[in-house]
Amino acid sequence: MSEVAFLGLGVMGYPMAGHLKARGHGIVVYNRTAAKAQKWVAEHGGANAPTPREAARGRDFVFACVGNDDDLRAVALGPEGAFAGMKPGAIFVDHTTASADVARELSREASRLGLSFVDAPVSGGQAGAENAALTVMCGGDAAAYAKAEPVIAAYARACRLMGGAGAGQLTKMVNQLCIAGVVQGLAEGLHFAARAGLDRQLVIDVICKGAAQSWQMDNRHKTMIAGQFDFGFAVDWMRKDLAICLDEARRNGARLPVAALVDQFYADVQAMGGRRWDTSSLIARLEK
Repeated sequence: MSEVAFLGLGVMGYPMAGHLKARGHGIVVYNRTAAKAQKWVAEHGGANAPTPREAARGRDFVFACVGNDDDLRAVALGPEGAFAGMKPGAIFVDHTTASADVARELSREASRLGLSFVDAPVSGGQAGAENAALTVMCGGDAAAYAKAEPVIAAYARACRLMGGAGAGQLTKMVNQLCIAGVVQGLAEGLHFAARAGLDRQLVIDVICKGAAQSWQMDNRHKTMIAGQFDFGFAVDWMRKDLAICLDEARRNGARLPVAALVDQFYADVQAMGGRRWDTSSLIARLEK
């Protein structure tokens, strides 16, 4: 078993850190709101630290799952950041959905300090984190990844090295682009079925056995029909992710007309008060 630190105990990080502890890893946690870290320790054991640097001191692996690029820099860099406390050869594994640029930046800095950095964004949402069923897409040095993969297995059902630094984040962008189009299509299909006078549940029961089937259809159609949107990834977070995708596309020349359109639809949902609704709330915009 390894000695690890976990930085960021949000809806994803909290259960992920719990799985590491349950697997027998020695763990120190850090959270910006200290009370959350104290609560985690009361539930799971281990220890909490007042700064990322203290959490990372002497650890074999430091895991992070925070909000965005700036949050990631805040826990990794500076005199109280994790890099300042990590021992030579230690590996920083970042589960934040962030830009490929920040992954490359932190990979370079880690290498300069004799550390390793693996960008490892996840897919599967809160349920995936709680059930240890996340998909993890990684970028970085192959040797560092090989060491980290058995530890990541505590909360992952699939984990794959996609390439060098930043490749994990780029793969997560593809994931979010595919989700955006599928959810919009499902929302429009359910909206159309209602306007056509069809029983929407019967429609889903039939088409879910064919080519239209998707994870979103299987897991979100009932709550979409019911107008309930408190079951997954928040609209605010999806807009952050789509902004990362669109920014990367401007640099690499990719054309993303559907993603740009769906991003504006999510802006409409935010204006409706749905900032914390889950991403399936696109249907609410059609049926308001």
